[in-house]
Amino acid sequence: MAKSPVSQSLSKRSLASHAWLGLVVSGFMYLICLSGTIAVLHLEFERWEQPYVEETTAFSIEQVEKAYTQFTEQYDNDTHHYYFVFPGSGIPRLVMEDDNNAHFVDAEGNLGAKESVTWTRMLGDLHMFLHLPMSFGMIVVSAFGALLCALIVSGLLAHPRIVKDAFRFRAGGDGLKSNIDLHNRLSVWGTPFHLMIAITGAYFGLAGILVTIISQAFYDGDDQAVYDKVFAPEPVLEQAVVRPEIGKAMTDLFTRIDPENLIFFTIHEPDSPQQFIEFYVRTPAHFTYSENYRYNTSGEFLETAGYLGDDGGKQILWSVYRLHFGDFLGMPGKVLFVVLGMMLTIISATGMNIWLKKRKTQDALNRLWPGLVWGTPNALVVSAMGYFAFGLSPTACFWVALLGITVAALKATTQERVTSYLKYVFTLVTCAFLIVYFVEFGPAALSFAALQINVPLLLVAIWTGYSARKQQD
Repeated sequence: MAKSPVSQSLSKRSLASHAWLGLVVSGFMYLICLSGTIAVLHLEFERWEQPYVEETTAFSIEQVEKAYTQFTEQYDNDTHHYYFVFPGSGIPRLVMEDDNNAHFVDAEGNLGAKESVTWTRMLGDLHMFLHLPMSFGMIVVSAFGALLCALIVSGLLAHPRIVKDAFRFRAGGDGLKSNIDLHNRLSVWGTPFHLMIAITGAYFGLAGILVTIISQAFYDGDDQAVYDKVFAPEPVLEQAVVRPEIGKAMTDLFTRIDPENLIFFTIHEPDSPQQFIEFYVRTPAHFTYSENYRYNTSGEFLETAGYLGDDGGKQILWSVYRLHFGDFLGMPGKVLFVVLGMMLTIISATGMNIWLKKRKTQDALNRLWPGLVWGTPNALVVSAMGYFAFGLSPTACFWVALLGITVAALKATTQERVTSYLKYVFTLVTCAFLIVYFVEFGPAALSFAALQINVPLLLVAIWTGYSARKQQD
């Protein structure tokens, strides 16, 4: 029996809706993967944003105490925490801050320039919650992490020859075979890494939901009781409200740890009877983010948080951050994570490329997708240019630029034209940005803090331009 015109129309509309939904899902996945790959270097980008700041790996107890005194005199106590960040954090700079303000600290312990990580924060927020409202956005991004787990497993099961063909690559033609081979090969080579990223990424947003479910089921809705089971509960203290003895606490701490491993300390609930000092210390022999040492207001040792104890579950959860962002093995580990992250980004892009090339129709989707893929790096550079040159919101600049690029892509005649055009644009925009950066920072643009980002960026721009030229040839 022939289908009725109504059912045929419904089928076509459903197919079109499915196609556009696939584009949206793939687009978000691509944004998450690309921004996450770049965000592996978030500490380097923080230094790059203010390349003129004095850098050092040395510090003294007197320096820390002086900075704390100046900071608390300059700002009122409208905060629940004070922090002091040490070079062991991965940035060779000293920072004194509270919940609202942050200042760099010079060699004499004086407060210097205010810390500004606006562009880096934009990048991190794009990766962690896609610039959506934070709680909702993290759940969305974590759901994509869970979806990625399913895609990886189903992809492996759907290709029985995927391991056998691990080194097969076919070039030429309309690009379909090369996209398939690139997608499959990178999927095989990076499977352990991709699964680890997907699982840890899903954890960040879904953990809160799980805590709520567990607390309702077993702890009468007390979320804190669940957190206390997983993470070390804060000590219960009753003590005089006086200035914390930071120097005394640090003197004792240095008999227990290597000072080079000190990440930062936090003064919890300042100017209250519950005030205590907590030092976060790197653990090079473990994936655990830190072991924490706690002191009361008088600088007397209380306890360690126990993240290196016998509780394997606690160690695993306290290791998620380092595993997800490659925060181990120093710069070699970060470079490895950038390479593996780009593999996952390419897999995300080529998956959609394959589907588009297999379709029998050619429509707006075929031009919007490369507009998104190559428009995103362009928009990131434009956001940095707008921020450094004019002080514009990098978040607004990014989305306005990306929207403009994808709309412009619709005017191209083919998918290939969109790709080659935006590659050229990336090269030109990057060169323009580097000029803006040099004008903005002058001699500081030649510092290591600046060059460690700008040199690789320039090399990528040169490669992109060469790739566009080769594509046209």
